[in-house]
Amino acid sequence: MKKQTIATLDYLGISSASICLVHCLLFPLLPFIPIGISHNHYIDLFFALLGLFVVVKILKTNTKWYIKIILTVSMVIIFCSVFFTLLFHQHTSLLYFGGMGMIVGHVLNFKNQRH
Repeated sequence: MKKQTIATLDYLGISSASICLVHCLLFPLLPFIPIGISHNHYIDLFFALLGLFVVVKILKTNTKWYIKIILTVSMVIIFCSVFFTLLFHQHTSLLYFGGMGMIVGHVLNFKNQRH
């Protein structure tokens, strides 16, 4: 894959992981604000699938092995958290760790591709 395509995937990955992390941090606060918005678990699943798409594309490149491990472990953590939320309707803190791992993995990959 070209470096430009990988950089675009990293921008998409960093952006979606950051938006997902903000979403996960803000939505638990919404019950305290009387605006009538409730949390939909399928939004979490959408962010997870978007992240999976980007990670799978990056895994097919010649990215360093430790970056692939960081991204893969982060995706596994995110999917475990999302499925736990969908099944039991309880949030776990795993999602925050997975989101931070995704951001770190994409930033490392972006910096690695620049050299």
